[in-house]
Amino acid sequence: MSDKELLIPASQTDAAINARTRRGRIQMLLLLLACASPVIASYLAYYVFKPEGGKTNFGTLVYPAQELNPAWLSVPIQGKWTMLIARPASDCQIKDDKCIEALFLMRQVKVAMGRESKRVQLLWVNTDGKPVDPEVTKIYDEQSAGLKIVTLPTDPQLKAQFEEWLNKEGSGQQIQLIDPSPAKMMFFPVTNSPKEFAGMKKDLEKLLKLNHKGEKL
Repeated sequence: MSDKELLIPASQTDAAINARTRRGRIQMLLLLLACASPVIASYLAYYVFKPEGGKTNFGTLVYPAQELNPAWLSVPIQGKWTMLIARPASDCQIKDDKCIEALFLMRQVKVAMGRESKRVQLLWVNTDGKPVDPEVTKIYDEQSAGLKIVTLPTDPQLKAQFEEWLNKEGSGQQIQLIDPSPAKMMFFPVTNSPKEFAGMKKDLEKLLKLNHKGEKL
């Protein structure tokens, strides 16, 4: 240590060291933010927000997305975009406007995706396991409408887990959108509003454009 350094009070030396430490930490934080910014930006884009933060989505965003266990359902979920409703067959008769409207909306939104429609599957979880109304099956079958009907898990633990996942945030009666990861990332109301179809269509179009998972299904 030089004679000049010996003349500097220890308190000033400590202050200089602390200042350099703070600058170093700030620089490190800025570097981490710079590295993370593309990930943050893509996440916001994935969840259909405008760059300025304006809300453009019709559906309700689920944040963080709620992971779905593929073991809960008897059809493949991972790698697909899935629109899901859960209704008891006994309550989903052809004259039940609420249930039929949900099926109709899902079918029409899938059709509206055009060439991208093959990336989207429709799923009805029959929560009471009773026979489905033949009139409903005739109109909304898998071949013509692309609607798959499954029942709840038979295993009590898996069933309880699925029902808890289904009803989070009060979304149990809504149309739920599951991404290819698979996880619930949005749900849509069934309100008999003319805005429903246009809003759901716009949301799904954006998601399919911004996120290319499931393209080759």
